[in-house]
Parts: sequence; C-alpha cells; structure tokens
Amino acid sequence: MKRFAAVVIALAVVGIARAEEKANPTGTWKWTTEFGGKKRETTLKLKLEGDKLTGSMPGRQNTETKIENGTFKNGEVSFTVTREFQGNKVTSKYTAKITGDTMKGTIETERDGKTQKRDFEAKRATD
Repeated sequence: MKRFAAVVIALAVVGIARAEEKANPTGTWKWTTEFGGKKRETTLKLKLEGDKLTGSMPGRQNTETKIENGTFKNGEVSFTVTREFQGNKVTSKYTAKITGDTMKGTIETERDGKTQKRDFEAKRATD
C-alpha cells in the first residue's frame, strides 16, 4: 500500500511539472481591444528564464515599453506596464492564467483616482 501511495504521489508531481511546462508564458501574445468603436491589436512579448519573467509591449509609434515586476507561478502571470501620456504616468497591472496557448486575465488601470478593470484574452502567436 505504501508503494502504491508513493507511485500516486510521484505521478501527481510529474503531472504538476508537466502542467507548469505547458503553461510556459514565453512567446508573443496578441489580443484585440476596442476603445470608442475602434479596434486595436495589442502585442505582448514574454520571456521566462528560471523564475524571472521579462518582456515588453510595443506601443504607438513603435515604442517598446518593458514590463515591470513580472512573475510566473502556478500557471499565472502578473506584471505591470507604465506608460506616459501627455506628461502623466499611467500604470496598468496585468494578471492572467495561462492554459495552453491561451492567456485569460484582467487589466487594472488607475485614472483620475478611479480604478478601471477590464478582461482580456490573448492567444499565443505562431509566427
């Protein structure tokens, strides 16, 4: 019975490790958002090295904004992006769960003292 329990535990550990591998955030992710009736494609580039998550989000006029405070644990990513608009810094916090080639989560942005929260769903780009 002890041997059976050890095998079950070992298989569970292997299953968790494989799930973590499948949820690897490294790659290019894309999704479309709509503001004021206009659609805009968003691109996110992520790279996981050990437990360190880095990356960037291309913005308007071909500017690259690096992500900050990137983490990846148990299939979930979390990071912030700070951009400047007309002299004001705006920070957005992204949190998402990765399942295969899909990333689903929320973006929280504070503007004018109010927190705006919206959902997003990104797909891993194959290019």
